[in-house]
Amino acid sequence: MDLSHIAVQLIAAVVCGGIANMLIPRRIPGKFFGLVLTGLVGVWLGETVLRLLKTQHYLNYPFLYWSIDGVALIPSVIGCTIIIYLVTTFIQWGHYNR
Repeated sequence: MDLSHIAVQLIAAVVCGGIANMLIPRRIPGKFFGLVLTGLVGVWLGETVLRLLKTQHYLNYPFLYWSIDGVALIPSVIGCTIIIYLVTTFIQWGHYNR
């Protein structure tokens, strides 16, 4: 993993986080920094789940492997969507119990 891969992951995190925020229109805490953080966690989650599905279940759909410099785009968007949903749900749940 070199500096260009980390830069591409950061850019993909912002883009995938923005797309996921459009899919689930909820307010992310921390504004841009929160979007970047949820994007990075979502990219990591998407790539990890894709790697597990590839090795254990031999998943071979070509659109899942569209990538830029090794960062898979579709699983990253799905991972960001899951992370945004979970974070905003737990935050809303915490506000309702007060």
